[in-house]
Amino acid sequence: MEKLIENMLEELGEDPQRQGLRKTPARVAETWKFLTKGYSENVEDILKDALFDVQYDEMVIIRNIEVYSLCEHHLLPFFGKCHVGYLPTSKVIGLSKVIRLVELFARRLQVQERLTQEIAHTIQEQVNPQGVGVIIEAQHLCMMMRGVEQQNVKVTTSTLLGKFRQDQRSRMEFLNLVRINNP
Repeated sequence: MEKLIENMLEELGEDPQRQGLRKTPARVAETWKFLTKGYSENVEDILKDALFDVQYDEMVIIRNIEVYSLCEHHLLPFFGKCHVGYLPTSKVIGLSKVIRLVELFARRLQVQERLTQEIAHTIQEQVNPQGVGVIIEAQHLCMMMRGVEQQNVKVTTSTLLGKFRQDQRSRMEFLNLVRINNP
């Protein structure tokens, strides 16, 4: 990867041997490994020993999970907040593991719509709750730095499964709880 970065610098008209750029290919390679580490992680490793038998059938919501991902169309970052909620049946998932699931999928080349769905469907498959809701609100540098150059646009995506899709009261409770203290 370092050679690719060095070649890219040359294609841009830079001298990769210039003092400020000598270590840039190595730094960029390390950065890309970190930003795409989701490809080397898997759901099973994250969730092992993190599903607990609990008699709890009320909503569980984790709000304001920070999301940093890379747009697969332009390889520029998008970032924002993710809100995840579910209605357990007989199992709950360790709260930090929900955050790790969000990061696993975010640390891959993504579109926000797919990221939202992957999180929701994974929780549905692994925990088998009565319902799952995922909302992501993000800003995309591909729209801020280039293209339409809009600085204040936020994109909101949602995936609602089970009761959150079928039952109006559950859906509204989830949406209202996510909105609390969120302007």
